[in-house]
Amino acid sequence: MDPRTEINSLLQEGAPVLFGALSPLGQRVYFPPDVPAQSAEARGKALNGTIGQITDGRGGAVPLPVLAAGLSGLSAEDLSRALLYSPVEGIPEVRQRWRAWQRRGVAADLPSSLPLVTGGLTHSLSILADLFGGEGRAVAIPRPFWGNYRQVFATRTGAEVKTAPAYVEGRYNTVAIAEALHGLPAGEPAVAILNLPSNPGGYSLTVAERGEVRQCLLDVAAVRPLVVICDDAYAGLVFEPGIPRESLFWDLIGAHPNLVPVKVDGGTKEFSFFGGRVGFLTFACAPESGVARALESKMKTLVRSTVGSPVATSQVLLLQALRAPGVEEQVEAVRALLEERYRALKKALAEVDPGLLTVLPSNSGCFALVEIPEKLGLTGEQVRRHLLEHHDTGLISVDPRYLRIAHCSVDAAALPELVRRMEQAVRELA
Repeated sequence: MDPRTEINSLLQEGAPVLFGALSPLGQRVYFPPDVPAQSAEARGKALNGTIGQITDGRGGAVPLPVLAAGLSGLSAEDLSRALLYSPVEGIPEVRQRWRAWQRRGVAADLPSSLPLVTGGLTHSLSILADLFGGEGRAVAIPRPFWGNYRQVFATRTGAEVKTAPAYVEGRYNTVAIAEALHGLPAGEPAVAILNLPSNPGGYSLTVAERGEVRQCLLDVAAVRPLVVICDDAYAGLVFEPGIPRESLFWDLIGAHPNLVPVKVDGGTKEFSFFGGRVGFLTFACAPESGVARALESKMKTLVRSTVGSPVATSQVLLLQALRAPGVEEQVEAVRALLEERYRALKKALAEVDPGLLTVLPSNSGCFALVEIPEKLGLTGEQVRRHLLEHHDTGLISVDPRYLRIAHCSVDAAALPELVRRMEQAVRELA
């Protein structure tokens, strides 16, 4: 049996719904037995002449002194790791420790694969777009949403983004995915993206809303294969009591035979490591299963054919944090800093004129979202430009009438002034 047929057979037998949801590209790809595969088989051998990287002849790096000085806090072993190629799937210890980090408080009987390392969360999404997107594939996303979803899925692969309002009458719309896919022929596979805490909204589901969203996804899965991408970029950044911090991914594992949950996360926001570009991709299957092996083969091919391998230096730096005693307290300290800014912004927004700005619900993440009332006849882009030109203030406009405030990048003491300028700009234009 040729390697591609073998890999596809593992999915057809172990995860037939997932296999049926693959794009033509997703069905084609498998990890070929070329340089990385043969090099992996030779790891640890006394003489290893497989891979084209400069070593000391015994498998260690030969660093320039100036680079070694910049990484002087690392052990000799980690310094060498940081300066040599990473395995295409990622450094094994990083993968194992990130899996343990993800699974804090998760029931042992919920299966999850050993996460694959990627070049950041966008790279993770790009891999999933290649696996499950493609011409005409429906991708449901509550709107407003992070604009790069459209580039990753629609522009790159030809998928068709379908949307429904994320907020209705001041509440999160828990049936947005079903509404977005309304009218799609029964049995046709689809993809859904849930970004919670959300960008641009800064919103996480309440306990009741989680149950409603889960039921909505089950209703959709009753009539079609549904790949649910849980974009957990802002995992843990929750600021109100009673709002669950855990990913919806764990609630969806085994929930319905037609439902395929996937988890996207990384060190970017969770470890305040924005320049590191270390992302992870996790599926709902046991690490040593045939399904996990087949998926890893496909994902490694997509990594190998785009970025070659994930950056080793970033992985080694993240590894220092994952090994460190007390890292949870350090992560919590960053969350507490963001909560202080969130509360300062929330207080300021509570005082805006509702005739000028509608404040949408927010309780988590890095952002808050306001909407300009339609009756004013203004777009978000008009207000954004006015703020730049006349108020020395930068915000993000989201079509058609939204403004996104990244409170994560503004000092708490300055947020009331930011809100005052935003309100003033709308008043002047209106």
